[in-house]
Amino acid sequence: MLSPVVDPEGAPFWRYAAQGELRIQACADCGELRFPPRPCCPHCHSFASEWRRMSGLGRIWSYVVPHPPLLPDYAAQAPYNVIVVELAEAPRIRLVGNLVSRAGAALDSVPPDRVRIGAKVRVVFTDAGIPQWVYG
Repeated sequence: MLSPVVDPEGAPFWRYAAQGELRIQACADCGELRFPPRPCCPHCHSFASEWRRMSGLGRIWSYVVPHPPLLPDYAAQAPYNVIVVELAEAPRIRLVGNLVSRAGAALDSVPPDRVRIGAKVRVVFTDAGIPQWVYG
């Protein structure tokens, strides 16, 4: 499976995820949340930032079911879902991940026909610190 590409701005996101926490970058001056992480606030242009802990709750905003040709590790688990989650406390922040039956479950553990736009989900993390989503 592919590992995330970690750049300097996003490194804290992955450090917190490895600890089982969902944190989103916020401007330390105006308070605007932003994702993906970046060095400068797009609202007030400040370079000051902090990382705010989120509840990990959200709803499925959209989804797709990838079809072959896929990379071999992913083809073995097809069909599976890729969802876009809108965070409960930050509706303009949307994260991409997979809806699974439990933390660390295979990508195909929730059949694509069980995915529903608008359904409530919560974040869970794999042993490697990758965010995934479960119903709830």
